[in-house]
Amino acid sequence: MLATEQELFITSPYSPGSPLFLPNGAYVFNKLLSFLRAQYQQYGFHEVITPTIYKKSLWEKSGHWANYKDDMFEVRGRGASGRVEGTEIGEEEEYGLKPMNCPGHCVLFKSQRRTYRELPIRYADFSPLHRNEISGALSGLTRVRRFHQDDGHIFCRPSQIMEEISLTLEFVSMVYRTFRLPPFKLVLSTRPADKYIGTIDEWDAAENALKGALERSGRQWSINEGDGAFYGPKIDIVLEDSDGKEHQTATIQLDFQLPQRFGLKYQAPAPGLEKRGISTTDPELLREVGFVTPVIIHRAVLGSLERFMALLIEHRNGCWPFWLSPRQAIVLTVNSKSGSEAVRGYAKTVQKRLSGLQISRDEADGIRVPQFIHQQTFLVDVDDSDRSLNKKVSEAKRKGYNMIIIVGQNNVQKRTVDLDITGQPDQDEATSHLSKVVGKTMVEDLRSVELASEDLYTYFCRLAREYQ
Repeated sequence: MLATEQELFITSPYSPGSPLFLPNGAYVFNKLLSFLRAQYQQYGFHEVITPTIYKKSLWEKSGHWANYKDDMFEVRGRGASGRVEGTEIGEEEEYGLKPMNCPGHCVLFKSQRRTYRELPIRYADFSPLHRNEISGALSGLTRVRRFHQDDGHIFCRPSQIMEEISLTLEFVSMVYRTFRLPPFKLVLSTRPADKYIGTIDEWDAAENALKGALERSGRQWSINEGDGAFYGPKIDIVLEDSDGKEHQTATIQLDFQLPQRFGLKYQAPAPGLEKRGISTTDPELLREVGFVTPVIIHRAVLGSLERFMALLIEHRNGCWPFWLSPRQAIVLTVNSKSGSEAVRGYAKTVQKRLSGLQISRDEADGIRVPQFIHQQTFLVDVDDSDRSLNKKVSEAKRKGYNMIIIVGQNNVQKRTVDLDITGQPDQDEATSHLSKVVGKTMVEDLRSVELASEDLYTYFCRLAREYQ
């Protein structure tokens, strides 16, 4: 199993359906978060942090308690079976672990007075979510009980719905192209047969808005009748793995119901027309100012980060692009009877330079003091064992290192390294950047390129910027 071989995560019977990420897996997970955070400013999202548990009364207001309770974990506080003297009113309520972030984001929206000029307001949230999946459905990272979404909610005016959905579809397309994933399917999921809130007219209006956005995208799409969320229809992005199995990843959901349930509103001129998404320049109509209920667009670009990681592992067969790899490079030593210590010392020096980490020494007392990191850092390991070079190279390739750096006595004298980039999956980009660094039109042998360690650091930075 690739996840085991690359030491990404483990599972435990003490918390079924909740993966425990090892350092390599945590690195990939956090890189995915960093990648999305880097895009948020361009797409107008602001990250928020919200609680993990809420009182039952919130879930009753949102409709989750009536329509989603079976998929939630209930939590009881000390006063749940009877009030403890001195506790606040309501503290004896039951609580629920949140299965989604939308109710909390509604609370945030309602915390301030809003006007039409502020909209759209876009919140993003990476808080952990919990859903009580049946044990028989649990599977690795693809079906879990505790997971993280790149969850976002767009509070917008009715007139902004089409544009916001189109922008979200562009966002999804950009991200999936970056990860070089296969073409995805677009599926419109419509009103469930039961357990839904709102009127049929509201559902029809929401479904028509999503159909309009799908037509505008120019992509093919299909309908999945009755599979919408209880509060609104949705567009699901579906990926197919190498076995032909389909996985829902990203989602875009249109919601007229939660804003009403939470009493959300913003102030706008000509409120009667504003509610219908119609603009006007009539000064008489614009004189009237009133409150209007916003619309919520729920969106997740990667969907569950855990599931997205699983699909990436499967799609790339464990060969991570350099910027995302938990094993970016390893320095291997060529040992000999004479000079091995010098080679080992040089290997450590190369590791320090390539990692981007610097350690200074305080002249007064000789204490090693870490400096502030102000440059790009990389994950670089060292194997200076006494084994043969062939064995060390074979193991490094099996473990999935993108770059294999070899140093021997000759390199110590010349202050160079020999680089093997055959483990880098994106060979065209890797070769192109390397050719520019070494000053050659073409690098012919990708298994052995000699260059200075400073040039190698420059090369790493160029590769990392390919996706940043």
